[in-house]
Amino acid sequence: MTKIKQSFSYLAITGGLIALMYWIILLGAKLDQKTVASTADANAVSSQWNNFLHGLANNLHQPLAVLLAQIATIIFVARVFGWICTKIKQPVVVGEMIAGILLGPSFVGMHFPEFSANLFPKASLGNLQFVSQVGLILFMYIVGMEISLKTLKDKAYDAVIISHASIFIPFTLGVGLSYFLYAQFAPANVSFSVFALFSGVAMSITAFPVLARIVQERGINKTKLGTISLTCAAADDVTAWCILAALIAFVKAGTFINGLFTVAMAIVYVAVMIKLVRPFLQRLSEKHSSAESVTRPIIAIFFLVLVLSAYTAEIIGIHALFGAFMAGAIMPEAESFRKIFIDKVQDVALVLLLPLFFVFTGLRTQIGLLNDPYMWQITALIIFVAVLGKFAGSALAAKYVGQSWKDSLSIGALMNTRGLMELVVLNIGYDLGVLSAEIFAMMVIMAIVTTCMTGPALDLINKAFKNKAQEKSVVAQYS
Repeated sequence: MTKIKQSFSYLAITGGLIALMYWIILLGAKLDQKTVASTADANAVSSQWNNFLHGLANNLHQPLAVLLAQIATIIFVARVFGWICTKIKQPVVVGEMIAGILLGPSFVGMHFPEFSANLFPKASLGNLQFVSQVGLILFMYIVGMEISLKTLKDKAYDAVIISHASIFIPFTLGVGLSYFLYAQFAPANVSFSVFALFSGVAMSITAFPVLARIVQERGINKTKLGTISLTCAAADDVTAWCILAALIAFVKAGTFINGLFTVAMAIVYVAVMIKLVRPFLQRLSEKHSSAESVTRPIIAIFFLVLVLSAYTAEIIGIHALFGAFMAGAIMPEAESFRKIFIDKVQDVALVLLLPLFFVFTGLRTQIGLLNDPYMWQITALIIFVAVLGKFAGSALAAKYVGQSWKDSLSIGALMNTRGLMELVVLNIGYDLGVLSAEIFAMMVIMAIVTTCMTGPALDLINKAFKNKAQEKSVVAQYS
């Protein structure tokens, strides 16, 4: 009986409120007579359906709608090409890089200009760039977490020699190559020293995350070859990012003295991160060592460190990405603790946001600028110098410290992987005005080619030395 009374009360109250709202609307309609009249006149000119379609068209061109359409398209295309690359034994990042190029002016913009103009209007590129930068910041945070400072501090003598060779040999070749490229391809307001040093960094970078995944997929991460390769790549990345941060500081500062001030501030910033922030985070992780005890306030503290570190690096003038990398590198050493944050970040960063960076790079890459055989000859020269410096330099250094020829060549092939890290460096150079559109396109092609080479090169090396081993065993049987 009580439920029946409650139901009647509910219906009576709801009905009364509806009646009250209807009465207020009727009273308000008298105030709206002029608007209704004008609407009636408008309807006489165009149908209600056309007005509806016009409203839909306006909604489609709203900045948020354009950005969401871009994200949906980019994720779909990146996933498709990433899947194709896994089928042909290439890293997923290669497919995402190729997807970015194809969605840019080099293919879609050339063959489907209207579609490209609607999906990627110039006014929307700023929004796409900022969102992609957020993805990069999260990605560099992951890269920093995957690199153990303790491992680098205790790394073997072999890794020291190989990592230094894999930096300085390609760096020197890059500087040498810039001497021949500067007059024709460097932007007018860029000094030779800046252009040369940036070319050296671009030649000497290694994609540690891609290399780590290749090593893991091939099951060699626990072997001596895998350990040395990972240690060399980690040291390589840290060294290259420090050189790049110093170079950015000098470019942004404008003068040598201002650049020194920026570098000095950067050194203080790094010291604070290592000596003060890192111990604080370590104590925090010791109190909250289990996954259950890592509550949202604790997660908020770590992400606040990430944001403040990136912000500080950007304000100092060494780029927010270095700050994100540094925030990841000083994370507590416990692998289980780092894994909690990597798991929380990487799906959003790698699947949702990072493909936006590939496409933004593709929108900047105009392969159509390489419109004659000479330009492609220069591209081939850049690829040759990049492979010679990184592959041959790392392999010879590995052989020098006593590695077998098979392991030495394998280390060279792995260190030649440039992947996403190369695109990050190139985009920074393009933003700073150090790289012209032509050189940018050439080096993007170099990044894709050298990354694609890694898998086939490792297979070829394994096959060649397997055949040699088989020949030796056959000779031994008949001798």
